Amino acid sequence: MKLLRHWFTFEGSVARRAYLVHGAALMAVKYLTDAALIWFLAGARWLPSDYITTGSSFEHSKLAGAPAMLPLILSAWTVPFLWVGLTLTTRRALDAKVSPWFALCFVVPLVNYFAMLLLCVLPTADEPAAGPAPMAYRGKRQGQYAALAAGTATGVLLVVIGVMALRSYGAALFVGTPFIMGAITAYVFNRWYPATSGETLEMVMWTLGAVGAALLVFAIEGALCLIMALPLAVATAWLGSKFGRFVAQQEAGATAHIVMVVLLAPLATPLIDARSAVRTREVRSAVEITAGPDIVWRNVVEFPRIDGPRELLFRAGVAYPIGARIDGQGVGAIRYCEFSTGSFVEPITRWEPGRRLSFDVTRQPAPMRELSPYGIQPPHLDGYFRAVRGEFRLIALPDGGTRLEGSTWYDLTIHPAPYFALIADFVVGRIHKRVLSHIRAIGEAERVLAASTSP
Repeated sequence: MKLLRHWFTFEGSVARRAYLVHGAALMAVKYLTDAALIWFLAGARWLPSDYITTGSSFEHSKLAGAPAMLPLILSAWTVPFLWVGLTLTTRRALDAKVSPWFALCFVVPLVNYFAMLLLCVLPTADEPAAGPAPMAYRGKRQGQYAALAAGTATGVLLVVIGVMALRSYGAALFVGTPFIMGAITAYVFNRWYPATSGETLEMVMWTLGAVGAALLVFAIEGALCLIMALPLAVATAWLGSKFGRFVAQQEAGATAHIVMVVLLAPLATPLIDARSAVRTREVRSAVEITAGPDIVWRNVVEFPRIDGPRELLFRAGVAYPIGARIDGQGVGAIRYCEFSTGSFVEPITRWEPGRRLSFDVTRQPAPMRELSPYGIQPPHLDGYFRAVRGEFRLIALPDGGTRLEGSTWYDLTIHPAPYFALIADFVVGRIHKRVLSHIRAIGEAERVLAASTSP
């Protein structure tokens, strides 16, 4: 328990020898576990140099054949090491009489190696690190106003720069921005008022809500995107509040350091979001139909309009299928899958009546209509989710029925991919369910009608 407190909390100081020993041991454990997981699940050899070439993402080319769960497992395993590294680096910086805000370099790829090396060299300062500033606290209400203003301005500014200027929907936006916003909110609040951890977290959550409201009011983002990102933002803002509160209790007069962090954060975005080739994911669904493959095949190729959705997901704005038609027959024919936001254009690549229908996707509509009073079209609706191809497989069952399987392959360039892939997989699965259930209802109705009219 003492060791865990040393790693996961900000208790105690960290001298350079302890920083080097603990850091080297944790890096070894992390590497050996990563290498073992990648070897057993992907059959690939993971080298220390792969961390540099991969950047902040595990979507590396040598993992192209890995199971879809591997990036999620690796990312979940990485989170505690990032936090431990940040707590150790923050206290080592204080021990060396360096601004604790310097510890944020630890989460920036490539820069972190130089930061850790520097802190392994710098000796313990002759004088103890500065304590709280010798100034009278200004009161809780004033601290709340100041923290809310500072945190909201920081969050909105970083989102505007990331989305509008850099057009980046990556870890820097969805993880870095709420962390920095939470840290600055907590810092300012605790410099103006000796807040408890609970009061600090409450203030950070109010600030997070204010940032979301500002993004809606100024037509920067829609409600649906904000809702999807909310769990990730809450978790990282909470961690930021821990960091900011600790720094406020240690360092006086760090206004210049805060400004430096906000200004340099966008410059770190390319390093944080550096990644290699995008991994194509598959979502597969199936349904059993009490009708023969010949009947099912007709309704796979094209099907009549589907009734309006009842699911809250689709009524909230996520695009949903409403029908399908085809121009021609066989390989080379063009299938059009009509969605609520437009049509998918799907050239047929495999045509096996009663068995398999495969197609590419050469054009697709927007994946959603954002919930906003302004009818906005945020950049994340343009190409960040891209369907690549699809396929229906029909398997004849012994009882005369058909097992219908549907697959969609897609690319996702919003990061952290393991988090947003969970959302994308769920949405694609619900789209599959809507289509497959409709085909089943039509096919079974046609079978009953055929049976009732036969001699």
